[in-house]
Amino acid sequence: MILGADPLLSGGVGLAVVLIVLFKVVLAFVFLLVATMLMIWFERKLIGDMQNRVGPNRAGPWGIMQSMADGIKVFFKEDLTPERSDRFVFKLAPYLSLIPAFITFTVVPLGGHFEKNRGGVVRLFGRTTLFQVADPPIGILLVLAMSSIAVYGVMLAGWASGSKYPLIGSVRASAQMVSYEAALGLSVVAVVLVSGSLTTNGIVDSQFGAPWRWNLFTTGIVPFVVFLIAGTAELNRPPFDLVEAEQEIVGGYQTEYSGVRFALFYLAEFMNTITMSAIIVTLFLGGPTGPAVVGPEWLWGLFWFFLKLVVFLFVFVWFRATLPRFRYDQLMDLGWKGLIPFSLGWLLLLTAIRVGDDQNWNPWLTLAVSIVVLAGAAGLMSLAFRRARLDHGVDRRREVRA
Repeated sequence: MILGADPLLSGGVGLAVVLIVLFKVVLAFVFLLVATMLMIWFERKLIGDMQNRVGPNRAGPWGIMQSMADGIKVFFKEDLTPERSDRFVFKLAPYLSLIPAFITFTVVPLGGHFEKNRGGVVRLFGRTTLFQVADPPIGILLVLAMSSIAVYGVMLAGWASGSKYPLIGSVRASAQMVSYEAALGLSVVAVVLVSGSLTTNGIVDSQFGAPWRWNLFTTGIVPFVVFLIAGTAELNRPPFDLVEAEQEIVGGYQTEYSGVRFALFYLAEFMNTITMSAIIVTLFLGGPTGPAVVGPEWLWGLFWFFLKLVVFLFVFVWFRATLPRFRYDQLMDLGWKGLIPFSLGWLLLLTAIRVGDDQNWNPWLTLAVSIVVLAGAAGLMSLAFRRARLDHGVDRRREVRA
């Protein structure tokens, strides 16, 4: 079922097919680990440049081996388990944060031939296959499911530590991730509506051609902006890194972790950053599609994909280096009162345009009526929020007088 869309399996499953699938799995895993190590170095070096510092410069040329040196060191550090912790869950939680990032990456098309409806296929060891580990019929729903499962790793890490500070951090992280999951899902629904496919390969295939066919433009840019903001909050990265607000909760849900298990949380954070950037490229920027100048076409697909990926990795680092941290009430207000209503309204607008196109309605009249209705709904919601703030202020003044 999971690999059913791969033309590799159209002729049955034999030893050669199994070996090719295993090769793709190992290749994706090794690539993601190496990319994560380079991402850690890239972030430290780039922030150092932005802050007029040197950054890593000791291990290897330009300090590029610093991540490997840190990884080797952490394997020899003492791995402590709190006395009052739930030992099994305490040890399981880091893997629940790490594994979803890898599973999500397996459905991302990294290359292939998308022209003439060929669906991103390549030739590998004499067989036709997709340039991704799997392309399930519910590919983008699998991405959302893995994003939700990652919440369990955070929550269980804080609960199983047997300490109040990690528990506070995990509750805060869970509320944050759940809040922004809704806006993230609505942005994905807008992409599915425009692309007409749930598979990641089909979404990329629908964007093949000129750049203006990318979902960045066909969805009206708004879902892309919402997805980028919500994705940053999902990753617990600045300016939404309240999970690790040391000034307020000591160190977050991983306070009691040390050694290799703490490194797994650290690794999961950067691995999720790479995976989220790859999903953004797939959904909104055409994935590996792009012009092939000279040489093999599949190699150009890889080039365009990684070029777009590096751009978004740079953006995430740029956010970290420049933006101040939000307060927790600001974080919740932005998610529940800003992004969710805005993305829902935009989705309804896209749906009205699509239905009007199918029913041959006047496009300008459809657009005008939709905008008027959404503007009225936005005005009513603004009045409701204002009334709630006024009532809250009255209640606070009564409490002070009492």
